[in-house]
Amino acid sequence: MALASRDLDDLKPMLSETVKQMLGFSEPTVVAAALNCVSTGYDMKKTVDQLSRILDGSQAASLAERVHILYEDFKSKSRSVKKRRKDIEAEETIKRRRYLEEDEIEIPEIALAPTPDVMVKPKNTLPNLYPPGSQLTPDKIKEMMANAQKMIQERKAQLGATLGGGGIAQQGGLLPTPMMPPSVAMPVPGAPPFPTAAGTDAALQKARRAAELQAQIQARLSNIASTGLPPPLIPGLQGPPPPGIPLPKTGSQPLAGPSPLILNEEGKTIDAKTGEAVQLTSYTPTLKANIRAKRREQFKGLIDRPPEEISEGKFFDPRVPLNAFQRQKRSFKFHEKGKFEQQAIRLRAKAQLERLQAEIAQAAKKTGIASAAKIATITPKKEIKEGEVPDIEWWDSFILRRDSYDVVPDGGEIGVQLLDGITHLVEHPTQIAPPVEQKEDISVTVYLTKQERKKLRRQNRREAEKEIQEKIRLGLAPPLEPKVRMANLMRVLGTEAVQDPTKVEAHVRAQMAKRQRQHEEANAARKLTTEQRREKKIGKLKEDTSQGVNVSVYRIRDLSDPAIKFKVEKNAGQLYMTGLTIIYKDCNLVVVEGGK
Repeated sequence: MALASRDLDDLKPMLSETVKQMLGFSEPTVVAAALNCVSTGYDMKKTVDQLSRILDGSQAASLAERVHILYEDFKSKSRSVKKRRKDIEAEETIKRRRYLEEDEIEIPEIALAPTPDVMVKPKNTLPNLYPPGSQLTPDKIKEMMANAQKMIQERKAQLGATLGGGGIAQQGGLLPTPMMPPSVAMPVPGAPPFPTAAGTDAALQKARRAAELQAQIQARLSNIASTGLPPPLIPGLQGPPPPGIPLPKTGSQPLAGPSPLILNEEGKTIDAKTGEAVQLTSYTPTLKANIRAKRREQFKGLIDRPPEEISEGKFFDPRVPLNAFQRQKRSFKFHEKGKFEQQAIRLRAKAQLERLQAEIAQAAKKTGIASAAKIATITPKKEIKEGEVPDIEWWDSFILRRDSYDVVPDGGEIGVQLLDGITHLVEHPTQIAPPVEQKEDISVTVYLTKQERKKLRRQNRREAEKEIQEKIRLGLAPPLEPKVRMANLMRVLGTEAVQDPTKVEAHVRAQMAKRQRQHEEANAARKLTTEQRREKKIGKLKEDTSQGVNVSVYRIRDLSDPAIKFKVEKNAGQLYMTGLTIIYKDCNLVVVEGGK
C-alpha cells in the first residue's frame, strides 16, 4: 500500500476530511498516523494496531477500514488518470505525425534509365581524381570544380536525349546548375546502380500527381482571392512546376488580390488607387439567446396563423363532425399498499358474520325465541287507557303463553308448560352507544417512581440555580455570601480564621442558624393551613361533570339493618356522590353517580 510523495500529498486532504467526518473535528495527529500507515504499506491489522495508540479499539478499526477503502478508490482513480493521460499523449503524437506528413509534399526526382552508349554513374558521385591522403591545393580544388561542372553538363545532355529533346528545357533555357561543394565531389563507395525504366515511370507518375495537387491548391487560392479576402501566405506554392510535367489548364484571369487601403486625414478608410471611401464590414458576436428569440418569433407567426376556413367550400358538409378521434391517454394506476388485503379481510368478516347469523337463527328456531318475537310483532296491541290495569304486562307477554295472569298460581313455582322461550341459554342484549359521548379519552394518572421524583427535583433546582446566577452576572441581584460551615472553616476564611478563631466560629454558627431559620420559614410558607387542606380534599372528591359522569351500581343481599343503611348514606355523602337505593327482599341495589 506504498505510494509516492506526490500521491501522498494528494491523499492527505482526503484523509483529513475522513477523520473530520468520523471524529467531528480535524486532528492532525490522527491524520499523520493514518498517512504514515498508508505510505509504509501496512495491512489492515497493522493499521488498527498503529491507530489504537491514539484512538480506542472501535474507532481505530472503523478508521482503518475507511482508510483502506479510501486508498483503494484513490489507487483506481490514479490508474485511470495515468492511463487517460498516456492515451491523450499518444493521440496527440499521432495527430502531430499525421499533420507533418500531410504538410510535407515530396516531389521525387526523375530517375532515368542509362543509355547503352554512355554509362551513367550514380547520382552525386564523381570519379576519384586524386588518391586519398594526397594534399589539396587551390589549383587542385579548381580542377575538381571544373571536372564536376563538366560531368553535370554531360548528365544534362543525357537527360535531354532520354526525354525526347527539349523536355527539360524551362522557358527556353536549361535547368540552373547547382553549386556542389567539394565534399560532394568525393566518390561514394558501394553506391547503388542507376534506376531502371520501370522506376522512371513510377517517378514520373508521382511527379505528375504532385503537380496536379499544386494546381488544385492554386485554383482554390484564386477562388479565395475573388471573394475579396486576403490570400493565405503559403510560400513555395506559386513556384514553377517540375520540368517535363504539363500544367493543368486553369483560368486565364490572374489572381485578384485585395485592394490596398489607406486612411485619409479624417481617419476614414479609402482605396489607395481610386481614393474612394471603403466601408469595412464589421462582425459582432451574437448571443444564442438572441438567436433563439429570433427563431421563436419566426415560428410564432406560423403557429398563430388562423386555420383556413373551409365552411365556404363546395363540398363541405357541416353535419359531419370534424373532431378527429384522439386516443385516450392511459397512465399508470398504482394501487395503495394493503388495498387487496383489506378487501380480503372484509370478505372474510362478511362470510363469518353470515355464518354466525345462520347459526343464531337456527338456534332461535329450535328454542322458539324467534317465533315468539314474530308473533308479538304481528299480534295487534290492545290500547290501554290511562289508569287502567292491563291484563298482562308487556315484559311478561314474551314468556307467558296466556294473555292474562289468571292462569298463574298465586303461590309456588310457575309451571314450565305456561312459559315460552325459557331455556338454559342466555340471550345477551345488543350493546347500545352511551347517550353522552365523552369529549376526550379518559387518561389514567401517571405516578412517578421515587427515582424519577428525585431526578425531576434535581432538574428544577438546577434551573432555579442557573436563574439566580444569571441575575448575579447581570447585576440584578447581589452576590451570595460564601456558605461557611465548621468543616470548611479554614479552607474558606484562611488567615482570618487563624487571627481570631473564636470570632470566626461565632460568625459561622450564626450563619448556620440563619440558614436553618430561612429553611424552616420557607417550609412554613409553603405549608397549607387546615382550611386549605380540607378544601383541597373536597376538591378532589367533589363531582366534576365537565369531563364526564361516572355511574356505579352495587348489589347488596340484605339492607334491612338501619346501621348498614346509615353507613351507605354517610359514605356516599363523604365522597360527594348522589344516587338512590332500591330495597327488595333478596336483591338490594345501590346506584350512585359522581364526577371524575
